[in-house]
Amino acid sequence: MGRLTPPQLLIVSFLCVIAIGTIALSLPIATQGPGRLSLTDSLFTATSATCVTGLIVRDTGTYFSVFGRWVIFALFQAGGLGIMTFSTLFAVLLGRRIGFHQTDIIRSTLDRHNILGLKKLILYILGITITAETTGALLLFLRWRAITDWSVLEAVQQAVFHAVSGFCNAGFSLFRDSLMQFQADPCINLVMILLIFFGGIGFIVVMDIINLFRRRGTARRMSLQSKIALTVSVTLIIVGAVLILIFEKDNVMRAMTWPQRLLGSVFQAVTTRTAGFNTLPTSQLSTPSLMSLVFMMFIGASPGSTGGGIKTCTFAVIIAVVLSMMKNRRRAMLFNRSIPKQVIRESLVIFFLALSWVFVFTMLLVYLSGGGSEGRSFIKSLFEVTSAFGTVGLSAGVTSGLNNLSKLCIIATMFAGRVGPLTLALAVAVRERTDRYIFPEENIMVG
Repeated sequence: MGRLTPPQLLIVSFLCVIAIGTIALSLPIATQGPGRLSLTDSLFTATSATCVTGLIVRDTGTYFSVFGRWVIFALFQAGGLGIMTFSTLFAVLLGRRIGFHQTDIIRSTLDRHNILGLKKLILYILGITITAETTGALLLFLRWRAITDWSVLEAVQQAVFHAVSGFCNAGFSLFRDSLMQFQADPCINLVMILLIFFGGIGFIVVMDIINLFRRRGTARRMSLQSKIALTVSVTLIIVGAVLILIFEKDNVMRAMTWPQRLLGSVFQAVTTRTAGFNTLPTSQLSTPSLMSLVFMMFIGASPGSTGGGIKTCTFAVIIAVVLSMMKNRRRAMLFNRSIPKQVIRESLVIFFLALSWVFVFTMLLVYLSGGGSEGRSFIKSLFEVTSAFGTVGLSAGVTSGLNNLSKLCIIATMFAGRVGPLTLALAVAVRERTDRYIFPEENIMVG
């Protein structure tokens, strides 16, 4: 393990946790009925939980026992924060010294290259996580006690499970229909929206927001990453909500009141970013709605968050590069700041690898599912693959009927989406090559 690069060690850590989760979920004690979960389904569920995706092949609330449900809970809590973040945190608590190698691993996990005080950062992450999850669980508990006849213990279990699942953007629910039965409840919707948003915006952005209220004068400024993440996130939520409202007003929303339509469209736009909960029947959405959700799932959450996708900052950099080329500028800029060439290269690599992965595995899923002659099956397969890659967990009704080979495709996609295309590329690279000479340039025609 000592010779592994940080990206490779990150991948190995996730694989180890998935393996442990697969073994635990394969035990007879993990299910309620007789028998046990098959190895493929155990691997699928463990990967989905560790990669905080939320796609399921078995209903979490009814099929799994209390032991099985809390194994899933532990997996998505660990996956949401990052395995290496946990190990570093434990080292801090035990008073051990953290070396440069561990610091580099945390950089890879959180996508943060300007770390000042690693121990302080980890404690910040722990504090933000505990505060958000505890507050969310308390609010959900109070609301469910008020509107249901659940016992105190059941309300606590439901509140804790869904609060942590929401903040980790895991999308796992103990209800068979996700949160559709609370579609018209503004309190539960608002609590889940805030948990999902702050879990997917990134720890660095959350710390910047907190510091805005703590600092005074000129010190009250946000980093470029925070500005980009917030701007892109809010824009996508607004655009996504408007599109869903337009496309579904005569479809799944036709029997709803306008306040319910607005609440449902906003919730769906937020959860599509990487959370995976739903208050609208995803499998009944129109094709334009599915395509708009695919776009938002592909972009995903922000760097350093519990979510997946290519990330909001990657998308913003690519847009900035395209605009700068269209305006014939030498540099790409965002918020009056020039973007480093290294960041542009990384963004292009991430975008190309992600797009290629989604394209190839959509073709595989369509082929393995035997639905290549139907346009609708292609859209649903594209939706399912993008949901897996963006670690979203929304399903258009395809996952539950997949065969074993198709499930393995989704498993690989969930893992690639959580670890990240760039991390995968860096992990398999033997070493960085330095060009010893430069060939002469020659123009070619493009476009």
